[in-house]
Amino acid sequence: MAPMAIKGVAAKKAQAKGAYVTFLAGSGDYWKGVVGLAKGLRAVKSAYPLVVAVLPDVPEDHRRTLVDQGCIVREIEPVYPPESQTQFAMAYYVINYSKLRIWEFVEYEKMVYLDADIQVFDNIDYLFDLEAGSFYAVKDCFCEKTWSHTPQYKIGYCQQCPDRVAWPEHDLGVPPPPLYFNAGMFVHEPSLATAKALLKKLVVTDPTPFAEQDFLNMFFRDVYKPISNVHNLVLAMLWRHPENVELGKVKAVHYCAAGSKPWRFTGKEANMDREDIKMLVKKWWNIYDHESLNFKGDVAGEVTVTDPLSAALSEALAVKYFPAPSAA
Repeated sequence: MAPMAIKGVAAKKAQAKGAYVTFLAGSGDYWKGVVGLAKGLRAVKSAYPLVVAVLPDVPEDHRRTLVDQGCIVREIEPVYPPESQTQFAMAYYVINYSKLRIWEFVEYEKMVYLDADIQVFDNIDYLFDLEAGSFYAVKDCFCEKTWSHTPQYKIGYCQQCPDRVAWPEHDLGVPPPPLYFNAGMFVHEPSLATAKALLKKLVVTDPTPFAEQDFLNMFFRDVYKPISNVHNLVLAMLWRHPENVELGKVKAVHYCAAGSKPWRFTGKEANMDREDIKMLVKKWWNIYDHESLNFKGDVAGEVTVTDPLSAALSEALAVKYFPAPSAA
């Protein structure tokens, strides 16, 4: 395992068999989402720590805030695909390739990744008990305009409701597309071999619109197993597929629809005036503002990693590193 310099009392927690993990880049306001997530996990009495993979451009005061909330802050080097691919996605989408670094966190046997704009409203620790050897995530929806470049969108086919518009296999001469997951939440097993394979595959993969999400779908296609959307409710499901949503059973909400970030919420963007959206934003703030959920134990600390594997891979595989732009 790579040598580490550990501040505080992170060493003991670093030996845990499992951990939640999220990702933070830039000097913007996404740190508020991470604080909310840390407090949310505490509210549901999770037994696992929250590791925050931060890029070098995350300010010290933001890191300190996260440490004060009990997070294990671990700095990673950003991962960029070849320059020919970066033109196909927004800056923050491209930065998300740095998520691949979490496969290097081999002090944990299993991790549950959660985007910083996800909040957990019920305990999901049982995900760490899922059978090893598979990649678990929630199926995405093809109905948003961001999918307009695909045959799925043009035909009106969506894997969330495959019977509504059947896939015209006879007319197109191709089978339905493979199952496709949303990469805002997934369960994975850290492995240096997998980390190396991911970076090696990245430099020979054609550019894709959804950056690391498309890439992860391609890489884990054969071992992907869908789990219930209660573990990652993408808000657009509320108006795209309400028949598939039971709000009372939802355990984790993904505030990824335009205008839905609770810490920026105005209610003026499309669909943001819905009562269910307002209720979910209020639930997020109830957790974020709840002083009793502030971390009261020993400070988790910050882990600074000196990883010769990363340097060697970056040189051998031509993966380039650049200062990361602020998160959107």
